[in-house]
Amino acid sequence: MIARLALAAVISLACALPAFAGGDLLAGSRIKDIATLQSARDNQLVGYGLVIGLQGSGDGLRNSPFTEQSMRAMLENLGIATEGGRVRSNNVAAVIVTANMPPFVQSGARIDVAVSSLGDATSLAGGILVMTPLRAADGEIYAVAQGPVIVSGFTAAGQAEQITQGIPTSGRVPNGAIVERQVDAEFNDFSVMTLQLRNPDFSTAVRITDAINNFAQLRYGMLVAAEQDSRTVRISKPNGVTAARFFAELENIEVESDSPARVVVDERSGTIVIGQDVKIARVAISHGALTVRITEMPRVVQPAPFSRGETAIEDFTTIEVERPDSKVAILDGPDLQTLVAGLNRIGVKPDGVIAILQAIKSAGALQAELVIQ
Repeated sequence: MIARLALAAVISLACALPAFAGGDLLAGSRIKDIATLQSARDNQLVGYGLVIGLQGSGDGLRNSPFTEQSMRAMLENLGIATEGGRVRSNNVAAVIVTANMPPFVQSGARIDVAVSSLGDATSLAGGILVMTPLRAADGEIYAVAQGPVIVSGFTAAGQAEQITQGIPTSGRVPNGAIVERQVDAEFNDFSVMTLQLRNPDFSTAVRITDAINNFAQLRYGMLVAAEQDSRTVRISKPNGVTAARFFAELENIEVESDSPARVVVDERSGTIVIGQDVKIARVAISHGALTVRITEMPRVVQPAPFSRGETAIEDFTTIEVERPDSKVAILDGPDLQTLVAGLNRIGVKPDGVIAILQAIKSAGALQAELVIQ
């Protein structure tokens, strides 16, 4: 009897395994990867400062008078009188400093800052950012930045040629800002949390709601989530658990995300991104480059001997029209692989693929949204 029960258990387990291990189900994404908490948001900071120590690549004080005014104000704050003389230094640059202060950050924490030239400086390489207050939208100072600027780009110039790689007038100061004032946020006091999807989709919002409710029904014996729209899911926190611990349990739940069929085309760079669910109806496509060559070959016409004619130039033009590699193909794209294989079979370049996709969309055969950037 025991052997029969064990054999039945093995058979039932073997029948259940293919549903998960057979590879038919798509791998899901964690909730933390496809949605964010509305209460946990960054705060943008901005400030105006000076970068000193540049090797002759700073602002020209004639073209950037605000740099000289800032230098005088800084020196006066340090107790150095600057009246009666004009500053001629070109190793100082006025910059705008920006930073994102993460949520729940405490006073004394360090954050990265980005530094960008405001005047006509040619490079910030080797410079040091002087103490710069960073303010939020309310006008209050939340951090102070200072430190050496790291620049990835460079510029080199000679008498007749100049080469620039990257952006030498922008850089970063890693951990260059110290948070002086924290943003008050009592996360544990929230009884209702709001999830916002990074890519709005009704199907994904409903799946997140169902997955959270299935977990909460087993864990807490209640339904806690409800979808509001294609972007928002509201979650009620059960009693007896902190908000941080409750969301930590939810954020690792895997959900199969969905997205509309979409084709994104960037005509400037020739980039084409085709979504997995893009399909086209059966269409016939003819593609071939039309080449028109016009050649001007003027000829000199001489008069007959012993005549009173004059030498003249006669226009002579030749026009050639060619259509090489012109092909006609039938495309039927039930899936992404078939569609791409059909386009490659025609042998078109990215600009040709862009034109073909636009024509297919105009014909009503492209079952997807065409986004042209």
